[in-house]
Amino acid sequence: MSRDYFGSLASPVETAEIKKDERNMATEGPAVRRVQVAEHPRLLKLKGMFNSKFGSVPKFYVRAPGRVNIIGEHIDYCGYSVLPMAVEQDMLIAVEPVKTHILQLANTNPLYPDFSTSANNIQIDKTKPLWHNYFLCGFKGIQEHFGLSDLTGMNCLVDGNIPPSSGLSSSSALVCCAGLVTLTVLGMNLSKVELAEICAKSEHYTGTEGGGMDQSISFLAEEGTAKLIEFSPLRATDVKLPSGAVFVIANSCVEMNKAATSHFNIRVMECRLAAKLLAKHKCLPWEEVLRLEEVQAKLGVSLEEMLLITEDTLHSEPYSPEEICRCLGISLQELKTQILSPNTQDVLTFKLYQRAKHVYSEAARVLQFKKICEEAPDNTVQLLGELMNQSHVSCRDMYECSCPELDQLVDICRKFGAQGSRLTGAGWGGCTVSIVPADKLSSFLANVHEAYYQRSNRSLVPEKQSLFATKPGGGALVFLEA
Repeated sequence: MSRDYFGSLASPVETAEIKKDERNMATEGPAVRRVQVAEHPRLLKLKGMFNSKFGSVPKFYVRAPGRVNIIGEHIDYCGYSVLPMAVEQDMLIAVEPVKTHILQLANTNPLYPDFSTSANNIQIDKTKPLWHNYFLCGFKGIQEHFGLSDLTGMNCLVDGNIPPSSGLSSSSALVCCAGLVTLTVLGMNLSKVELAEICAKSEHYTGTEGGGMDQSISFLAEEGTAKLIEFSPLRATDVKLPSGAVFVIANSCVEMNKAATSHFNIRVMECRLAAKLLAKHKCLPWEEVLRLEEVQAKLGVSLEEMLLITEDTLHSEPYSPEEICRCLGISLQELKTQILSPNTQDVLTFKLYQRAKHVYSEAARVLQFKKICEEAPDNTVQLLGELMNQSHVSCRDMYECSCPELDQLVDICRKFGAQGSRLTGAGWGGCTVSIVPADKLSSFLANVHEAYYQRSNRSLVPEKQSLFATKPGGGALVFLEA
């Protein structure tokens, strides 16, 4: 469903002017803002629902945004830079610390049932992708960081407007929101970078072996700019997007829950195995290598050279676990217990060549994208679009994380004026992101809406339909009532 440009999904913080000299740098903690709740309809509604639920009023509110990854898919957990921006959709939590040790969680969406547990006995069931697990990840991450054993309880009401399982990072936004909630209740301080690293690590409690992109942009985002997120050490650099184009997100209406399937973790393991085989071939200490970036760094070569080394070292046919063991000189038991994750131990084939080719080529596209944005040639939008198109082809063919609906949606977006379009997020469903010349935006939205949503039974699920232009939003914030 087409939405007003930049408007109708605005979070309550959009109207809060954040002057440049007030922006917190990455070395400082997330900003704290005093707001008149009565002036923000979403906050006011959440306050009323909180009162109805718990019979009291919130002491503060925390907001963490979702994100759209413009380019750089499935490479953060391989150690490579990515280029996301925060979106206006977010997770918002109303919070009241309580004197008991009970953590009570509720959600404004009736699809997500209430949950309560002892704050001092957090158990996260990896076998069930339940919504409250993501809150518990953020809570547990802060608890463990400070080595705390006697935590106060709290009442929390969660309100999210990020479409679930859409590839816009609703889960990680909830982890980040919960981490900041817990930090605020404890009255402690951490930098944005520290918070991002803790939340990225703690989300692994759900069983998903993700990288740190989602959590990093949720904390480090600033309004008006995308970010190049680099890892080891974590840092963020502004990337000024071209003024003559807008980025449009479109939901395929196909949901994919990373924690509910092994698709995602299999790709992580394939990249890990590829890194180890490449390292072994080059006589590096392969036992220590976990990520493809480490191989490049140890060899001191370019991404282009890594692509050639991949061609020479790995074969395009799938590898069996037995062949991998022969290449590394280890037993099947060692492979399963020392390298593979629990939910990938029974996988029968691994595509190492294809995954490494995608990662090294995608990492190069991210750097090219940033360079083009910096140099801003006359055909900037066209050049950026070509990189996005190449990214989608690689995700589809080399990484195999697309699906027919995403491919169809990408084709439709290009047909109606996008200079480039690609899947964004983990894939296997979720959203596309397209770069569209600003003067074509209105017709683009109308045509894509008709071609993808109206000409199919997708029109029966309007709540899943999302087609909207977006701009870089700000990062996580704490709100206190003025």
